Amino acid sequence: MSKKKVEFFYDVISPYSWFAFEVLFRYQNRWNMAVKLRPFFLGGVMKESGNKPPFAVLNKGVYMYKDIQQLGKYFDVPLKLPKVHEKMLAKGTLPTQRFLTAIDMTHPEMLEKISRELWMRNWNRDEDVTEPSNLALQKKAGMTEENIAAVLKLATDEKVKQRLKQTTQEALDLGAFGAPVITTEVNGQKEWVFGSDRFPILADLLGEKWEGPCPATSNKL
Repeated sequence: MSKKKVEFFYDVISPYSWFAFEVLFRYQNRWNMAVKLRPFFLGGVMKESGNKPPFAVLNKGVYMYKDIQQLGKYFDVPLKLPKVHEKMLAKGTLPTQRFLTAIDMTHPEMLEKISRELWMRNWNRDEDVTEPSNLALQKKAGMTEENIAAVLKLATDEKVKQRLKQTTQEALDLGAFGAPVITTEVNGQKEWVFGSDRFPILADLLGEKWEGPCPATSNKL
């Protein structure tokens, strides 16, 4: 049986992307999916779609802090509120997403591990992920210093910048206004869902059963 093709558009600035990322990989074999990671630039999506970040609305920003802590527990993802988040919001994650794009172009087999490590650094260990020099700490994800140096150099290359722009534009062409975006094909037509809470809809699109965020142990339906 051929695998169901699923694409995941994400930015590591987004904790909701982290929740969805972990759930997708928990279900990858269960739902016979081939998950393709598509790092994009959330800042570009927000700007071009006319959307605003939660922190631009006072009450929404206050609620988000409570929301992501509750969701971290629900999704069994070790999220902790970072102190440097404001710095990350001010700097943006363009260099980080270019780094991930360079990984995808040269070492795609490492993209899952490195994406997870960046989320852990930002949303668990309260470390800055916006500086290219800090990205070199991806040794923990299994890359050699030589490979990291080559990827960091490539991340500033025009072809990487264009690849990230193209991926971001693909998401915008779908109708994206935030992150994450998950796409699949149903009867030859592309369908997509937004956010970390649309897995029951994704399951329906794929003809599968949603068994909660941790399918091996959860009784949530």
